[in-house]
Amino acid sequence: MSTTPTNAFEWTELDQRTVDTSRVLAMDAVQKVGNGHPGTAMSLAPAAYLIFQRFLRHDPTDPAWVGRDRFVLSPGHTSLTLYTQLYLSGYGLSLDDLKAFRVAGSRTPGHPEHGHTAGVETTTGPLGQGIANAVGMAMAARYERGLFDPEAPAGESPFDHTIWAIVSDGDLEEGISAEASSLAGHQKLGNLVALYDDNHISIEGDTATAFSEDVLARYEAYGWHVQRVTPKADGDIDVHALATALEAARAETSRPSMIAMRTIIAWPAPNAQDTAKAHGSALGEAEIAATKKVLGFDPQKTFEVTDAVVNHAREVVQRGKAARAEWEKGFHAWREANPERAAEFERILAGELPDGWEKAVPVFPAGKDVATRKASGDTLKALGAVIPELWGGSADLAESNLTTIDEDSSFLPEGNPLKSASPYGRTIHFGIREHAMGSTMNGIALHGNTRVFGGTFLVFSDYMRPAVRLAALMKLPVTYVWTHDSIGLGEDGPTHQPVEQLAALRAIPGLSIVRPADANETAVAWRTIAERHSSHPGPVGLALTRQGVPTFDREVFNSADGVAKGGYVLAEASNFAPKVILIATGSEVQLAVKAREELEADGIPTRVVSMPSIEWFNEQDQAYRDSVLPPNVRARVSVEAGIAQGWRELVGDAGRIISLEHYGASADYKVLFREFGLTADAVANAARASVRTVEAISR
Repeated sequence: MSTTPTNAFEWTELDQRTVDTSRVLAMDAVQKVGNGHPGTAMSLAPAAYLIFQRFLRHDPTDPAWVGRDRFVLSPGHTSLTLYTQLYLSGYGLSLDDLKAFRVAGSRTPGHPEHGHTAGVETTTGPLGQGIANAVGMAMAARYERGLFDPEAPAGESPFDHTIWAIVSDGDLEEGISAEASSLAGHQKLGNLVALYDDNHISIEGDTATAFSEDVLARYEAYGWHVQRVTPKADGDIDVHALATALEAARAETSRPSMIAMRTIIAWPAPNAQDTAKAHGSALGEAEIAATKKVLGFDPQKTFEVTDAVVNHAREVVQRGKAARAEWEKGFHAWREANPERAAEFERILAGELPDGWEKAVPVFPAGKDVATRKASGDTLKALGAVIPELWGGSADLAESNLTTIDEDSSFLPEGNPLKSASPYGRTIHFGIREHAMGSTMNGIALHGNTRVFGGTFLVFSDYMRPAVRLAALMKLPVTYVWTHDSIGLGEDGPTHQPVEQLAALRAIPGLSIVRPADANETAVAWRTIAERHSSHPGPVGLALTRQGVPTFDREVFNSADGVAKGGYVLAEASNFAPKVILIATGSEVQLAVKAREELEADGIPTRVVSMPSIEWFNEQDQAYRDSVLPPNVRARVSVEAGIAQGWRELVGDAGRIISLEHYGASADYKVLFREFGLTADAVANAARASVRTVEAISR
């Protein structure tokens, strides 16, 4: 494309003035609000400008262009590095937006927020997450190519593009980056380029306090292509050397690339450069004035931007439009040559599902105990056969999670010895990397045009929690297959038995937890997730059993279609006027059903409500919720093999909660349920107690 450096790379005085303007804007924006991170934005200005002006394939007038490269700023604290380039490049940010940096309601918050500011590809801030997102984007780009244009020679498909990322010392110290980078090297993601800002500074001072490893040696061991760029004699970035390194990195398509670039934080501030204070504090008026003098700016002016600088930077818009026009030619040729794939592309881009896909959702016969993890695996395979954009895998637990969507198709690079290996395979082998699995899934979802899932044990969702929180924050349609969801794990003991995880995950705003009671509830849960992908974006966690649970006879019990509403009446009271309501999830629904039989035999009309997803239930209108849980029926019992937190709101003051307020133990699961009071008798007794309480209140 026309923005690519040529052998006759030129760097003009106007280029340098535009970079220095970025530095001035960073200083002034932080000084105006009184807090922020100016130093890194100042030192990174040449690198960010070079990427946006000469390397990134993008059209600032259409940030969602599907043929674009992606840019990830992993150290989100230096958000001004990105905001100044978005402003200068013509993404719609104004100078007033920069003046409103970190101010309520502005489009320039303290850390980049996806969906809030045009041109921001992901929400970054928690260090290490961004580089892991970039790895996921690179994986998604390869899978997308496999869906639509697998036969094209390398570099000649409209679906070929590059993921660019800037990373920091902090990113590389966080363990998640090690997991994600190891995965990227194993996958030979040649479409990923990371620029490491090696500035030797963290909040506590020189990184010698905590970080002394040879980063490039580590990345070379991961299987990355590595380069180093040293600064000029005056300490500034050598843009000619950096351009050469970036070009070499883009040309390396058989492995990801890491460029270590030594920088001086806050360069060229006379007193603040190379100091920890410059990382996270305003420089002060005197230091800013002195720096402006060094750069040739008027110390008396703030937010000084000349028309010449803006006009020069905005030339990237025309270069971007030209690059897009060239891409459109190739895309049109691809469409003409591949009409069926083009139709599939349009369907997927629109977030629609194939005609008749729902017919593939299995229906499980009653009368046989089936683990919900098994039902999930069967449903995944059935859906995978008709929804090609659906892919995913497990953190080395596929045989337990049953997340292998296609046993003959593994997402692995050329040269991998496995028989099922294919660069465009369906089944992702994340390895024992739950941290990275969560964040790479976020990157896959952010990239678009696929539907991703990933599995591990529910107790290990703790490893994923930062990524899950960010998925919820960004409203990303990712699906977690969390199996072995209770003390039903049995002999593996308390280290593997989740107790507090369900409550902790339900505490994350925007995350839906679905704990189905039987095989058919599991199938409907997957169907609902597929339907909600575009209409109700946001992450969903399936909590699934290891042990078999009864498959309810739906001619006796109400349809599992009620799962789509989060909670529904599974079994009605004999007189259709319940005196007590039993609310249960997952494997404990069977206990409520048995308790109902006992209570009904005692003349207590009892309703059983299956509540697989409190979040989905709370989305329903009040009329529906009241029809399931009538306000006038105050005698209620909740049943779940986890801590009680969160259930009081549903059962009320007169209700009872059957829960587990301690860790599990190593024993057969039937023994554990009995010894820990998770039995039908315990549920029935709790129901009687609740009824007595209501009667006492009513006297």
